[in-house]
Amino acid sequence: MSLSVDRPPGSEPEHVATIGGSTRFVPGQSHDRITVVNGKVELGRRLKDLWTNRDLLILLTRTELKVKYKNSVLGYVWSMLNPALVLGIYYVIFKVIAKTYQPHFAIWLFCGLLVWNLFNNAAMGSTTVVVGKAGIIKKVAFPRELLALSTVGVAMVLFAIQVVVLAVFLLIFQLVPDWQAMILLPLALVTLIIFTSAVSIFLSAANVYLRDTQHLTEVLLMAWFWGTPIVYPYGQVQSHLANWHLTWLYLANPIAPIAMSFQRAIYGQTSYIASQNNPTHKVTPLLPNVPLTQYAALLGIMFVVSIGLFLASLIVFGRLEGNFAEEL
Repeated sequence: MSLSVDRPPGSEPEHVATIGGSTRFVPGQSHDRITVVNGKVELGRRLKDLWTNRDLLILLTRTELKVKYKNSVLGYVWSMLNPALVLGIYYVIFKVIAKTYQPHFAIWLFCGLLVWNLFNNAAMGSTTVVVGKAGIIKKVAFPRELLALSTVGVAMVLFAIQVVVLAVFLLIFQLVPDWQAMILLPLALVTLIIFTSAVSIFLSAANVYLRDTQHLTEVLLMAWFWGTPIVYPYGQVQSHLANWHLTWLYLANPIAPIAMSFQRAIYGQTSYIASQNNPTHKVTPLLPNVPLTQYAALLGIMFVVSIGLFLASLIVFGRLEGNFAEEL
């Protein structure tokens, strides 16, 4: 529980107490305004408070961006250079050294990196955001979940910048997306944002009590990355997964169907001929060659699951935030 006191104008002796988002006037002999932050606030009230304070979320996001690129000469250009450098490294490894025959491999890789970078940046940033704002938390009463959501906001801004980079690459390679499949992207993006928000809120609270969460998250995200079809196509592991009846488990990874939807819509191919010089013209699968409705159905399931996880993360956060001030 945290307590903040200020002096409002007025001459009537009264206490103004705010408990769990509600305000009441208590007769007394002081002019102090007392704001009590109660961690046991019902879920509906938390959702309403988040919506009411959406302007504060925008302000926190802008502040995080300013701090991130403070005194930086290139500024937001770094958000383009980082994925471009990673893209160049993977391109050299898989296209030049490993000599993959997949056409426009750089575009394929960038489609997956777009999804992963948004999730990874927000998740890693959220682990330290509450601890880093300890001074504010102890003095000011506001929905603390907004701190975690601000890291998601920063990741979304960087995502938008990287989309511009991808558009430039599409023009350079003269690759046309599958316009019919583009209808999948809004649902995929919304699902990604909700799921990322759920993970970020949970991690931000957990790291207050267990500071190893930051380092554990970094290790888990590394393993998670290689368990998602970004560097390699889903088609290369699909048959092996089917032999062990693990296809369902692989697709239970929330990032996998989202990344595959981006690849299906932007890259636009579900298979390719392994080598033009190969007389057998062996076809290498990249993605499931199924109707778009099946992609949408899988995204719909992930959307519902993500909403459930988001609500659960708010409940967990509410149970833990009562002792934030003491732990910090």
